[in-house]
Amino acid sequence: MTTADDLVSLVRAYNPRTNEKLLRDAFAFGEEMHTGQFRHSGEPYFTHPVAVTMILADQQMDDATLVTALLHDTIEDTKASFAEVERRFGREIAELVDGVTKLTNIQLTSAHSKQAENFRKLFMAMSRDLRVMLVKLADRLHNMRTIKSMRPEKQAQKARETMDIFAPLAGRMGMQWMREELEDLAFRVLNPEARNSIIRRFITLQKETGDVIEKITADMRIELEAVGIVADVYGRAKRPYSIWRKMQEKDQGFSRLSDIYGFRIITKTEADCYRVLGAVHQRWRAVPGRFKDYISQPKSNGYRSIHTTVSGRDGKRVEVQIRTREMHEVAETGVAAHWSYKNGERVENRFAVDPVRWISSLTERLDDESDHDEFLEAVKLEMYQDQVFCFTPKGDVIKLPRGATPIDFAYAIHTRIGAACVGAKVDGLRVPLWTRLKNGQSVEVITAEGQTPQATWIDIAVTGRAKTAIRRALREEDRERFIKLGAELARVAFENVGKKATEKALRTAAKTLAVESVDELLARLGSAELTAREVVRAIYPELAEKGGEEIETNRAVVGLGPDQSFRRASCCQPVPGERIIGITYRGQGVVVHAIDCEALADFEEQPERWVDLTWQDGKHSAKNTVTFDLTISNDAGVLGRICTLIGEQNANISDLNFLDRKPDFYRLMVDVDLRDVEHLHRVQTALEAENNVSSISRRRDPSLATTN
Repeated sequence: MTTADDLVSLVRAYNPRTNEKLLRDAFAFGEEMHTGQFRHSGEPYFTHPVAVTMILADQQMDDATLVTALLHDTIEDTKASFAEVERRFGREIAELVDGVTKLTNIQLTSAHSKQAENFRKLFMAMSRDLRVMLVKLADRLHNMRTIKSMRPEKQAQKARETMDIFAPLAGRMGMQWMREELEDLAFRVLNPEARNSIIRRFITLQKETGDVIEKITADMRIELEAVGIVADVYGRAKRPYSIWRKMQEKDQGFSRLSDIYGFRIITKTEADCYRVLGAVHQRWRAVPGRFKDYISQPKSNGYRSIHTTVSGRDGKRVEVQIRTREMHEVAETGVAAHWSYKNGERVENRFAVDPVRWISSLTERLDDESDHDEFLEAVKLEMYQDQVFCFTPKGDVIKLPRGATPIDFAYAIHTRIGAACVGAKVDGLRVPLWTRLKNGQSVEVITAEGQTPQATWIDIAVTGRAKTAIRRALREEDRERFIKLGAELARVAFENVGKKATEKALRTAAKTLAVESVDELLARLGSAELTAREVVRAIYPELAEKGGEEIETNRAVVGLGPDQSFRRASCCQPVPGERIIGITYRGQGVVVHAIDCEALADFEEQPERWVDLTWQDGKHSAKNTVTFDLTISNDAGVLGRICTLIGEQNANISDLNFLDRKPDFYRLMVDVDLRDVEHLHRVQTALEAENNVSSISRRRDPSLATTN
């Protein structure tokens, strides 16, 4: 256990003028009052107040705050009284201890109306002396660090309360390090599987790439030394909860998340910050749209820093924060900087903004407000700055991530309302469904009977709930078509390894892949959520890895006469795996069309020219060109990203033509060489998932058909 000597040594290191006798007396009094009391873990109870005090001492807090931390449970849990604490340690400390006691007695996770009233009490207590909340936050942090000794239901309650109230409050007070740790500790309780999954991904990534942080940090130091800038460079992997939240907000998997590493460069002067920025951008390519200058435009809590994201070593995107030492202290400790000491003197930091003003203005503005619910809503609008709170016509509050749209709002109310949405009114005015909602707006969702989710909504929605519901609805709508396509893909894939896609084989594959039925398996295969190789591998892993010989292009089609040649129709561009039909031309051989090609209507009166064809079973070469009609954002780097996505699917771009150039969007035709329909769906799915792709379709143009 930490002793009084340990505490005094830590405090004297940053405040040589500390009142050592006061600290020792408080330590002895607290230890005496808690004698015979034990925590759930079996440890003496006084280990908890000591740990809370050490957390605050690490933040270089003043003596009064440290003594309050040592005694913060004495009035509530021991025979000590307010009068006795005041007699021994003075009025200031007694009032602080009493304030922490009152905060502890507020039940923040009670019923909604009671919760609103208790939020008011919480903020009123904070407004009197913010050090009360600093002790309470440190108290909650230590409790979360030792939460495993609590009952499971108590762990869940405390974790949810921490995630909803204390972590955002720590962030709003500028104590970002505490917010991140509180969120991650709560995440460990509320969703341990997700957290462990992210940690496993990190371990795998580190095995594959080595210590990326050390390498990039070394690269940055070399660049700064080359231009004569003296600065400290630090790197770290972001916490699991921070990564998981980004995955949810962006609806992306871990592998597609760009900024899982963060780097900080701490300079001596503000001018050096901009010199560092120039050096970083000169060495690494900046990612468009990911630059923010919080030095020239500070956040409301005093936060100042330059943020930029660059493509670092091996093309990995990393976030870089650049700031001075003073700015860094405010960014790390926030409100605690107001009471911190160095060399026995209170530190004056010119960048610090006193959050007391924010709390006081909020409580004064709502002090006479009789509606507790309105107080709760107003507090949350202030506290949760990374979220948007909007209102239904009935006044209910809907919490959404920043950047959310009316589509997200509709699905947040109910999936049925989201699916039937045809429009929205924001503050009484009709707006497009892609409108980004802002804090405090009133949103009315307009619905219509018979309406179904549209494919374009995927790009409009930002919440995982909305995107999942839209995809599910679209999948159900196209289910029959996907099942038929999946069956054909499965047939070809199984025959390619010398097997048959029997009902029993598919049932076994579905069971292995944890899919509830054969129809669902085929539907997922047809919609490109599963690949044919994955289905085959589920039963015949050793056969699925054998590529086999590629089929020669001139033997790709079965059903031709001995002297007949063929070519693919330009109007429909059929690929292996699709049902096909041939049309004969004198002197030109056979032109192969997809069975659903509109151009075939021109030959209905000429049945003698029709030839029944199928694709050769096996592995086809990537020489089947398909043209995609793409509309993409007119932003720097987007076209390069599109080309990279296609290349990642092992497909080649053979031609590219711009059809229309607008200030905000480009429309272009891209010719891509593909192997088969499975390859086609993989490329199309990858492009559809890209945020900067507004629309994508496969070009089918009957006017390009040969007619003689």
